[in-house]
Amino acid sequence: MEGSKWKAAALLTWILAAESAYGLPQVGTAVESILQKTSTEQTSAYVTQYPPANKGNRLLIPESHPVYRFGLQRDGRSSQLPFPELDVSDFVHGLEGLIAPDQQTNAAPAPPTGDQPTSGKQPESIPAPTNTATVKNSPEGGPEPQTTSPADPHPIDPPPPVKPNTAGNMNGQDVFQPVATGPAPASIQSRGDHPVQNKHADSKDPIETNKFYAGFFLGTQTNASFTQPYSLAWSKGGGSLKSWGMGITHIPSDMLAWGPKNHKIPGEPVQYYINPVGLQQIIFSASELGDSTVLKTEQPKAFSAHAVIKRSSDSAQQITFPVIQGMGYTTAVYKDLQPIIESGVFFRKVVNAGSPRPGIFKYKVELEDDTTWLMYATPDDAKDPEFKLVSKISLRGPRGYSGTVQIAKNPAGVPGEKFYDNSCGVYPVAGHISGSVTDDVGTYSLSWTKAGKDVKKTPLLMFALPHHVQSFDKATQGRVTDIHLRTTTKGNSTAVVGESWTMVEPKLPIGIGFAPWSATQGSVDKLSPAAQHAIVQSAPHELKQNISEQTDLNSMYYSGKALSKFATLIYTVKELGNNVELTTDAFQELKKAFAHFVDNKQQYPLAYDTVWKGVVSTAGYDGDLNQDFGNTAYNDHHFHYGYFIQAAAIIGALDPSWLAANKEWVNMLVRDASNSVENDDFFPFSRGFDWYNGHSWAKGLFESYDGKDQESSSEDTMFAYAIKMWGQTSRDASMEARGNLMLGILGRSLNNYFLMEDDNINQPPNFIANRVTGIVDHTTYFGANLEFVQGIHMLPLMPHTPYARRKEFVHQEWQAMFAEDASTPASKVEGGWKGVLYANLALIDPKASWEFFTQPDFDYSWIDGGATRTWYLAFAAGLGGAP
Repeated sequence: MEGSKWKAAALLTWILAAESAYGLPQVGTAVESILQKTSTEQTSAYVTQYPPANKGNRLLIPESHPVYRFGLQRDGRSSQLPFPELDVSDFVHGLEGLIAPDQQTNAAPAPPTGDQPTSGKQPESIPAPTNTATVKNSPEGGPEPQTTSPADPHPIDPPPPVKPNTAGNMNGQDVFQPVATGPAPASIQSRGDHPVQNKHADSKDPIETNKFYAGFFLGTQTNASFTQPYSLAWSKGGGSLKSWGMGITHIPSDMLAWGPKNHKIPGEPVQYYINPVGLQQIIFSASELGDSTVLKTEQPKAFSAHAVIKRSSDSAQQITFPVIQGMGYTTAVYKDLQPIIESGVFFRKVVNAGSPRPGIFKYKVELEDDTTWLMYATPDDAKDPEFKLVSKISLRGPRGYSGTVQIAKNPAGVPGEKFYDNSCGVYPVAGHISGSVTDDVGTYSLSWTKAGKDVKKTPLLMFALPHHVQSFDKATQGRVTDIHLRTTTKGNSTAVVGESWTMVEPKLPIGIGFAPWSATQGSVDKLSPAAQHAIVQSAPHELKQNISEQTDLNSMYYSGKALSKFATLIYTVKELGNNVELTTDAFQELKKAFAHFVDNKQQYPLAYDTVWKGVVSTAGYDGDLNQDFGNTAYNDHHFHYGYFIQAAAIIGALDPSWLAANKEWVNMLVRDASNSVENDDFFPFSRGFDWYNGHSWAKGLFESYDGKDQESSSEDTMFAYAIKMWGQTSRDASMEARGNLMLGILGRSLNNYFLMEDDNINQPPNFIANRVTGIVDHTTYFGANLEFVQGIHMLPLMPHTPYARRKEFVHQEWQAMFAEDASTPASKVEGGWKGVLYANLALIDPKASWEFFTQPDFDYSWIDGGATRTWYLAFAAGLGGAP
């Protein structure tokens, strides 16, 4: 051990002293000479390589410049509002008798003051580790690591079969049991002519359409895939280097570009921040690549894919990149090629740094942007590859090379280098997830299949996001290191040693049902007489709406919102208002309207797409993929189908006999948007929800330079709530538990990354006062009004909303933006957004919310087409607003 410490110290001393070396590789100092004589390393170890004629080159400006792209990419994105606009002329304004006579008030509700409740119940964080891990050859705790043979690094074993699910108590309930196994219902016709044909994703299985690596197979194939903390993009002969290799980038905070300040918001936050693209810090390439080079995506799964750059379409010479979320190194598996490692920001020097283990050859790379990278070559023949720095942009390996080259950015100096040395030679090739719920505690584990050299004895090094680290169990906490790298949008990632992590989410919202819920009162299914009176007085006017007309629209999104609206209305009147008679006719009409979709007779029927494998609206087959918010191209499926699923949960709960004829169709929507198993022949696993990032991605098959996005965090939680309640109604215990666990994870991740309180540490300090992140910038696809930008993270207001939106966050947002002295007072907002804002106000001031919705001369234009005044009354009452 002491010898090892001396060797590391001597190496560090030599590196610091090596600035006096000149020219091509040579033994330049006494330290080098001593190390070479006393070491068993290869003869080229501890040699510093500078680019030829380095004195001149080091004064040149790098050829690769970061590109700062701004503005929204609107492909697949409609400028329509997120709710249908209705003609309110049929509504009666200022309903008499809405409030019991002794409760009448003529005063408009006063805005909340600063003395609002600030404590919101939220899943508690597991204490973060206080010490760092020591290097071990195997992880402590967790399942045994999965491995593959170094000679065959790419096969992914199918997951083991699971037992059929049954409803019951949540005691170790597996959350990943199959929803169903058969094809789509007979009413759904199959089509093989999807407008976006699959040209570059090589798989016969259902293909993930909304995952982080879609840039490899969509459009030009040159857009970045964000693995966090790195991003990868195929150069495809472009850029200043005209390379055909795979570019690797990591963006530090000092390279961000900032948008203009928003002077309307206290603190004047910047409107947006931009991570540059096109910065070719490191490129894995080969001398044989050129105009005939192609990129294929193989084994596209939920947590991983293999990007394969082939010399030509029919060539066996190739570079395979296992692309895994959180990977500690970028790994290139070369097959019979001459590796060339390139840099568009210039190599300053490359140090041949010995062998961490026999057969692995290490290089320390310094770039002209003052960053340090570690490179490890593991040739199949175990011979020293002797990479040579032939120019300021090119580090060249031997011809006919087969084996791996791994590169990682090291921000942690010598201690970090030891961790990278300890895990080099192995790499993940696939990710897996498991999870269970016992009572109100959810547990889930991410694990990885690995390949490479000495796989059984060498642990992986993987990067975790902040919400992972907060929820690690004790065994995983013990393997956390002090290596941190910034991610693009989620703060600093943390390197963790081992093949698996286990996260714990306590206090899951298992008690949330269809009635209003709060952390202090639980589910409130018994309202006061005053609240019931208001509900019964308000309901008839909303129940008289034409349910068939409002639900049979040319949009699955709008139709789903309308079905959800009426299902919630009927439940509210029947169960909370305690009036069955009022709902009888409307309930029958609702079931007929739902049957119209089950029979697939809506304006744009659904089709089963055999290309990507999923259920899509046929609206986009007519030539405009932007139709229905891009549903045909897999945009927003968890939003669109979530409303149908929530409506079905209520209908089936109110009439259990309805389930038999409709369960298969509703389960189809669940499988499409959030399938629970990998081995389904008809749908991919978890299309929308990303179990690594802790939230869903809404963007589907649209090429995008800035990756996937999600405009509405609240509709993300709505989907989790919907499958929780549909699981409860349909007696699918696994689905109900999965919905609870997803809500728990979302409650943590959204408050880390999307909903920003004053003490948020994951977003830039000069951006936090925006309160919500928006998409690319603090805006929406349909406008930049503050009620739009903030409100899209509020709607729909449902029983689960208080769980996801903390009181302190809501208070800070209201005071900054919607209070009477703010730039956009809620009292001055027009249209349906006004109702959204005042329903949201119930989370911190339910009495003010109640007074707003019970005021005389109420204007029904304040209620958006996806909501009802009746439910908002019940919502505010259940949170404590009603007398």
